[in-house]
Amino acid sequence: MLPAVDASAAPRREAGVRSRAGNAMARTRSAVLDGAARAVEKHGARRATMADIAALAGVAKGTLYNHFRAKDAVYAAAVQAGVEALAAECATVADDDLGEALATAAERLSGHPALRRVAADDPAGLAALTVIDDSLPWQHVRSSVASVLDAAGRDTSPAAVDVVLRWLVSFVGTPGREVERQAAMLADAIGPRVTVAEEPGAAPDFDDGSIQLTL
Repeated sequence: MLPAVDASAAPRREAGVRSRAGNAMARTRSAVLDGAARAVEKHGARRATMADIAALAGVAKGTLYNHFRAKDAVYAAAVQAGVEALAAECATVADDDLGEALATAAERLSGHPALRRVAADDPAGLAALTVIDDSLPWQHVRSSVASVLDAAGRDTSPAAVDVVLRWLVSFVGTPGREVERQAAMLADAIGPRVTVAEEPGAAPDFDDGSIQLTL
């Protein structure tokens, strides 16, 4: 005998349906964020439209609007996803060599096609976007930088994080010179992770003439 069905009960999903739907949504979202980056590279941030993003993502425009209601929201999500992916990659490298991890991050930021397009089309706009403040997006970026320093066993204090962050921002959309040398010097300037046994409140001394940053 089949079990009785309660007509007022919430519908039951077949096993595996929810996970498959979630995976499909994640793939669509990933495609949209990739489409946003390619749309900026191709058309520029201001000229790119939601239709351009949808076309380059390979999804219907209605599907795009199911995920994001406005272009700025797509851009914000794309930036956050890019930062998280880069931080994860660099954290893996930092476990062996913090200097190499910092150089990797700087090279990615300086060579990213979308960022290079924004730098060429609207340098003033890019400069405004890279002004570091205490807003939520920058808090996320600081957290990502801290995760890389933590993976290397280095100091994750706000002072250390901000020095690294400001150095990295100087490469956004702009080719850098002697990246590996600067990254190695910066890595050497970051002290070890502060532990409970160490003197509280001690901050690393970065102003010792050992590294010159271009901000």
